[in-house]
Amino acid sequence: MKKIIILCAILLTLGCASSGGNSIAEQRAEIMKMHNQVLVQFYKQYPYAEKELKQAPGYAIFSNAQVNVIFAAVGGGYGVAHNNRNGKNTYMNMGEGGLGLGVGVKDYRTVFIFKTAKAFTNFVEQGWTFGAEADAAAKASDKGGEYSGSATVGDITIYQMTDSGLAIQATLKGTKYWKKEQLN
Repeated sequence: MKKIIILCAILLTLGCASSGGNSIAEQRAEIMKMHNQVLVQFYKQYPYAEKELKQAPGYAIFSNAQVNVIFAAVGGGYGVAHNNRNGKNTYMNMGEGGLGLGVGVKDYRTVFIFKTAKAFTNFVEQGWTFGAEADAAAKASDKGGEYSGSATVGDITIYQMTDSGLAIQATLKGTKYWKKEQLN
């Protein structure tokens, strides 16, 4: 069990550090490339949500990787929070840990749409979330499928799209989003 926890910690660290490039400009460019690719996928998968995203005070897009091993789940990733009012991007990291039943590994994208400026500011400045997650995914490239979808929590609508992986889980987890200071 100790080896599994160490492996999960390593994967979490790699997930947080994998925004690509060496220089600040290269890292920002890689994050924005992911952002743009996710927006294309998001608008295709949820066409009704495009107007909501564009009219919201802000939104955030994250690339995440998660490992589920029987009773534990850990994950990490990176992304950007975009303020629709002033056009400013805030580059961020994320890490998560949880307990529950699950097995597998998945690479997924998350889109947050903030319905109020206060919800957007709280996310960027404080970044904590806590929640329950249940999903199933079996996907490689364009093959396979997933069941995840969207949820509204207070003033935030959250969409999750699996890019690849094989996982089934039901977990309670905590997730921390924080500014990546060197990129802001």
